Amino acid sequence: MTTTDVLVVGAGAAGLAAGERLNAERADFVVLEAADRIGGRAWSDSSVFGVPFDRGCHWLHSASVNPFRPIADALGFRYLVRTSRRSAHLYLKDRLADAATRTAAWDAVEAAFRAADAAGERGLDVPAADVVDLTGEWRRMVVHWMGLLSAFPPEEISTLDLSRYADTGENWPVLDGYGALVTAAGQAVPVRTGVTVSRIDWSGRGVRAETSAGTIEAKSAIVTVSTNVLAEGGIRFTPELPADVGEALAACPVGFAEKVAISFDGPLAGLGPSAYVDTIDPTDPTRPAINFTIEEDAAGHPLAVGQLGGLLARDLERAGEAAMIDFALAALVDAFGSGIRSQVHRTATTRWTSDPLIRGAYSCARPGEADRRRRLAHPVGERLFLAGEATSPGAYSTAHGARLTGLAAAGRALAAIAGV
Repeated sequence: MTTTDVLVVGAGAAGLAAGERLNAERADFVVLEAADRIGGRAWSDSSVFGVPFDRGCHWLHSASVNPFRPIADALGFRYLVRTSRRSAHLYLKDRLADAATRTAAWDAVEAAFRAADAAGERGLDVPAADVVDLTGEWRRMVVHWMGLLSAFPPEEISTLDLSRYADTGENWPVLDGYGALVTAAGQAVPVRTGVTVSRIDWSGRGVRAETSAGTIEAKSAIVTVSTNVLAEGGIRFTPELPADVGEALAACPVGFAEKVAISFDGPLAGLGPSAYVDTIDPTDPTRPAINFTIEEDAAGHPLAVGQLGGLLARDLERAGEAAMIDFALAALVDAFGSGIRSQVHRTATTRWTSDPLIRGAYSCARPGEADRRRRLAHPVGERLFLAGEATSPGAYSTAHGARLTGLAAAGRALAAIAGV
């Protein structure tokens, strides 16, 4: 049996941040990670394309106030400063849209978000679909971007929760990999990987965790796994978590967001080494929109990373890797011609929804239940603390939100130990 002051479950952005603070305070602590790597949903994979492919988070959201930005500066991580999320290229099947058309499409997307935010700011906790125009020419663009940023379709997005997201509009891609940045920030934290936690008993004054490596007793525990893992019983608790905590977990599920990455041997006509591209087929109203970031792999090949969100991400991920690649490649073929099929070099897809340790992407409160998110940040029995992006009231769905909650949970755990 192992005894310690603080047990941290999960070594994603929140768990690593908690470990950083506990380490700085010279606390006695243990960090366990069920996967064979650290980082959680922050994962830069260089094995496929020779450059970091961020399977999870990639952008420094709200970059000027994002705590990972100064860390990136200190560690020498490169990022690209961008002033707008708007893409410079919109392909209408095989035709490049003119500037006026592209502006109209993005005006529709941004108007939808403004309408949803305005409803939330008036205190309305209703589905975004109730207040957003989903009948216009750019409906599929609106559905795509709402699904991408919230991981759910507009019918399942709470306007009140959405309005509480603090966004400066600065979204800067980390060229050297956001996942690599997150793990580098936590490199001094000792983590035991490949260790699963099956049960946490918090019936006594402390906690007792049953793990695949034996029993661990601690004065307090910080649990950073996703809301879906907890809501679906991935870790059992004795006694069960209070009803209001269980309701909050169910109210803030992690949704669906996946990526499809395709590198090509030849150039994509009309694009430089870095570009953002939106595609939509005006001839087929049933075909969803998709957007791509275009970068380069280690050999200088164009690397197109398609973003899938909401129900499209759910359905394609269930259909399998081949279906995900086929959908993304079809959109690129429309835009750049059938000749690029023979130039496909390498491909990769994410499978976050199928990952039993994650079970989804990032959190979104269900309509009518936005206020339940606040419960996730409060202690359970003064010795059990939840952390992670879903517990952040204004930076949920982000790596920096997860980091801030991990630091805060570590502070609460230290205060609880001091009060024992």
